[in-house]
Amino acid sequence: MKKLLLLLVVSTFIGSAFAQNESQLIDSTLWKKAEQLCKNYILVDTHIDLPDWLYDEWFDVTKVSKGEVDYPRAIAGGLNIPFMSIYTSPSLEGTGKSKIKADSMISLVHKMVKTWPDKFVFINSTTEINNSLKKNKILLTMGLENGSPIENNINNLTEFYNDGIRYITLAHYKWNHICDSANDPERKWNGLSPFGEDVVKEMNRLGMMVDISHVSDSTFYDVIRLSKAPVIASHSCCRFFTPGYERNMSDEMIKVLSQNGGVIQIAFASFFLRNDIYQNYTNGEENIKKYLKENNIKSGTDSAWQYESNYWKENPLPAATVEDVANHIDHIKSLVGIDYIGIGSDFDGTGGLLPVDLNDVSKYPNLVYELLKRGYSDNDIQKILGENLLRVWKQVEDVSADLK
Repeated sequence: MKKLLLLLVVSTFIGSAFAQNESQLIDSTLWKKAEQLCKNYILVDTHIDLPDWLYDEWFDVTKVSKGEVDYPRAIAGGLNIPFMSIYTSPSLEGTGKSKIKADSMISLVHKMVKTWPDKFVFINSTTEINNSLKKNKILLTMGLENGSPIENNINNLTEFYNDGIRYITLAHYKWNHICDSANDPERKWNGLSPFGEDVVKEMNRLGMMVDISHVSDSTFYDVIRLSKAPVIASHSCCRFFTPGYERNMSDEMIKVLSQNGGVIQIAFASFFLRNDIYQNYTNGEENIKKYLKENNIKSGTDSAWQYESNYWKENPLPAATVEDVANHIDHIKSLVGIDYIGIGSDFDGTGGLLPVDLNDVSKYPNLVYELLKRGYSDNDIQKILGENLLRVWKQVEDVSADLK
């Protein structure tokens, strides 16, 4: 579910973190520390869907605006390095239009830097980070969400790399020419396709992180078997809290990911976080599919989106809280330790289905405050906010250097 639902459903989930804070006994010293840690440490969020909004309508992101992401709120939240998500719908698979759209969205990210050079800078490697961390500048980089734009041409990977793509989510909600999807009951390849195996190898050679969010379990294990570099889950959570939801990672997968040296970037989507919300979401999706089928409405069309928007407006989901996000972090820490956890919020990409106290990019301190309350050390928080992801990125670069 992308931003098309946001404007209709977001009112259901409106909740101020500060209002919630006022209803509780707040440790003001701890709260100030949380804010300071977000300012002091490099904060990386591996999944921001702002380009999807800009593709529909260019607007001034240097002012507080629609959606969940803009420059003022990012600065307020301490965000340093957002990975701009270049999303193309699986419905474009095989049409020849996936790469065209991806190229257009990539150009919009570079346009942000050209339009507001005093606010944004683009980075291509970890070596550029320290020099680029200038006061009140946000460092942009990109991930390609869904491998469809590769379009069966391995040379397109080099082009995407040169354009600034630094990770690729191999699939989205349906299988494609690269691999099977966690969200698709049809399993075309039972993991990676033969071409998908070549994609993983070429990404290792180029220095692009392989992202296993959205892929099927069998695809995950194929990637782990093939990749010579650590891999990431750019925006996923723990299946332990949502049994049967393959989009999230099982305990065994998290353990294998840690053995690979990778990192799971925790997403904030409410239906990823709690089973009751996930069940309500699943039931709603089934009701929507049934209606579309009975009325001969093709999924992905304007009519389908309109019905889905109205459905969720009339049948709102409950919202999660920052405590739910922290529970997932606790669980991963207990399984494999602190070195394999990061943040991949999915801001601007959940349809507004976010925790009431983590509903835009200014709210990262609320998560840090919750972790401090639970006894996480400053070093733990530094790793979660960005150090773990930057370690993986650097290791991917090192593997690339060895392979070239």
